[in-house]
Amino acid sequence: MASSQSCPSPQLPVCRRCSSMPDLRNSASSYVSIRSSATFLALALSPQAGSSVSEAEAPASPSQVQIIREPSSTEESGRSWRSKGSPQLSRWARNRKLRSGKPSSSRMEEKPSFTTQTPLHCSEDTPAKLFTVYDDSEDQENPVSTRENVVYMVSDGTGWTAEHLVHAALGQFEHCLVDHGCPVSTHLFSEVNDIDRLLEIIRDAGKVQAVFVYTIADPTMAEAAKEACELHGIPHLDIFGPITELLSSYLGVTPSGLPRGAAGRKSVLSKEYFKRIEAVEFTIKQDDGALPKNLHQADLVLVGVSRTSKTPLSTYIAQKGYKVANVPLVFGINPPIELFQIDQSKIYGLTINPNFLHAIRSARSKTLGVSTASSYSEMDYVKKELEFSRELFLSNPKWPVIEVTGKAIEETAAVILRIYHDRQRKYVMPRISWRY
Repeated sequence: MASSQSCPSPQLPVCRRCSSMPDLRNSASSYVSIRSSATFLALALSPQAGSSVSEAEAPASPSQVQIIREPSSTEESGRSWRSKGSPQLSRWARNRKLRSGKPSSSRMEEKPSFTTQTPLHCSEDTPAKLFTVYDDSEDQENPVSTRENVVYMVSDGTGWTAEHLVHAALGQFEHCLVDHGCPVSTHLFSEVNDIDRLLEIIRDAGKVQAVFVYTIADPTMAEAAKEACELHGIPHLDIFGPITELLSSYLGVTPSGLPRGAAGRKSVLSKEYFKRIEAVEFTIKQDDGALPKNLHQADLVLVGVSRTSKTPLSTYIAQKGYKVANVPLVFGINPPIELFQIDQSKIYGLTINPNFLHAIRSARSKTLGVSTASSYSEMDYVKKELEFSRELFLSNPKWPVIEVTGKAIEETAAVILRIYHDRQRKYVMPRISWRY
């Protein structure tokens, strides 16, 4: 037991956030936290510090203090605490583990705590190197959760609905995902048509403490999933059930309860299916201004300078059943005459911020190994080409012009299809409409 005589304080490093010195003269029963506040020093002792300093180094003073860690429940079972390494390296290691899909052995890593017990001689000659300065400023600025956040998505079909809905919802948390403290791993289980497999997946979800989201058309399996999740205490959400029940009540018709592709459902090889295939084939043939004589066959014609997402946008819209052609605009070269001979309401102009376009073209040139001397990625040429397209758009006021800077393909496609449907059906309020 430490005596009442005060122990001379060693020459400790000054805290990086304040000029005060941490007080180490505590009683044998006091606790010291190394991470309770950013204004205190985090102290750690080397493995050799667990024993007393040699007789030659220790002063003949009755005042003795030692700081050791308080054993946790996991350590009592034989696990020893490893000293903390670089916060950045720990964060990278955790993120790699999360991306690999390997579950963690525990939801939260335990933090070591310290108390005073076996004596360690303390004097003015005690070397300061025994005490380590812990700077947690990086952790404060970029806190990283050690918890495994997992979302299980289960479907008796392809799982497209569940996957896209979950990913859309996760977009609301992009400010704190993998590199900002709340990484999330998603796992999709499709074509789950067997109750035993469903229950096995739910049990596994309970082991990793996952959130369970499902789109199951069969009401019996959906109810089984709900009861199993409640039994295992798993947070769950039925995406498909509520909307199906609402429509059933509104239409006054009982739903079939069969997933898409199941026996008894409408064949996948329907007229709509072949229409989409035809649209995709047409769009591929008409890419980048090819075969301008076929422009009149297109449902939509996209016009814009290079790197305004004409090709990926055309392909995306074609998969929805629309025939799409795209025509590139090049400075100094007139567009094909066929572009002005077709229905002008089919044509949509695409424009982009010059700085954004310059960055995209520069990256593209490096990828293709094109010389930096090429005018394609020069800022002056980019501005001239955009001005050329702007003048063309102004001379054709029937062409809606869409700004694509920073927009996803899906966002731009939604704008184009909304205008297209509005023009087709003359709606007062713009919308995208289908008839089933």
